[in-house]
Amino acid sequence: MLPGRHPGGDDHWRSPGNCSCDRTLARIRHRAGVLTGSDIAGSSDEALRKQVASVNVFARVVPDQKLRLVQALKANGEVVAMTGDGVNDAPALKAAHIGVAMGRRGTDVAREAAALVLLDDDFTSLVATVRQGRRIYDNIRNAMTYLIAVHIPLAVMGLVPVLLGWPLFLFPVHVVFLEFVIDPACSLVFEAERSERNVMQRPPRDPREPLFTSDIHTPRVLLGLAAFVAVVVVYGAALAVVGEQQARAMGFITLVVANLLLILANRSHRESFVAVLARPNRVFWTIAVLALTALALAAYVPSAAAIFRFESPSAVGVVASVFAAILAVIWIEATKLMRRRRRRPLP
Repeated sequence: MLPGRHPGGDDHWRSPGNCSCDRTLARIRHRAGVLTGSDIAGSSDEALRKQVASVNVFARVVPDQKLRLVQALKANGEVVAMTGDGVNDAPALKAAHIGVAMGRRGTDVAREAAALVLLDDDFTSLVATVRQGRRIYDNIRNAMTYLIAVHIPLAVMGLVPVLLGWPLFLFPVHVVFLEFVIDPACSLVFEAERSERNVMQRPPRDPREPLFTSDIHTPRVLLGLAAFVAVVVVYGAALAVVGEQQARAMGFITLVVANLLLILANRSHRESFVAVLARPNRVFWTIAVLALTALALAAYVPSAAAIFRFESPSAVGVVASVFAAILAVIWIEATKLMRRRRRRPLP
């Protein structure tokens, strides 16, 4: 449906036959037919509710019928956006969930009744706005799930060594180091994340849906627990083989690498690691390079190692630590694959 203006001055819904943009309108699905103003006038509210559930094109409607259409769609549980520019559009603009008025040719009454005003009167900006809104919502949710996942191994590793009688694993300097990775990731990496490729092909989100759903929240909690298991296994095994300080260095390497992988895993709840890596995010790579460089200095520069209470680990110890971090996080790819297959439409 595209709003237009009749040469005589009355607002109506243009049909493909009397609009110059035939190729655009030809893509509108109208197999269920077209409702005209006279059809709407002869329908009861209950009948109109059933009709708008399948009909997508409405022609030659008058202002009070626009309001009835908005109310019928809302009664069916739809989220309704209404565009308009005239005085007669004001009731429907006010009744819709999102009233959109034209900023240039729109009347003052329409602009006052609307929730949004298009400064350029270009409908493509509505599509760009929806894309931007979905990107922001995804990024907020991704940042929150990352925060939950990354703080599980951080919090638990402060307690478990005490319960098991091991040497302390985390000291204030380690927590500060990790926060220099976590805080920029939440405030910069996820904010700079681009929208996913299929973001505009998704069905609308239920407005009653919570920020965290079980199919997203649970895997992230398990991801944080898996990172904790990797760190505690590396630390505990290293304590049995090498000294305390070298074991602490190996466990901390596992924790930092797992942290970076958690950022990658939470950059998208749908796309694979490969797709996420192909989507540029310079902030992430900057933080990753700085974190790994600082980690190498802390592990192999004697003065820095003394501050962190590290002893330089062997090459085998570093490889084992990194491998454990990868194993802790890579399983999330299987859950993403199963979710994509579950949502894929049948042929």
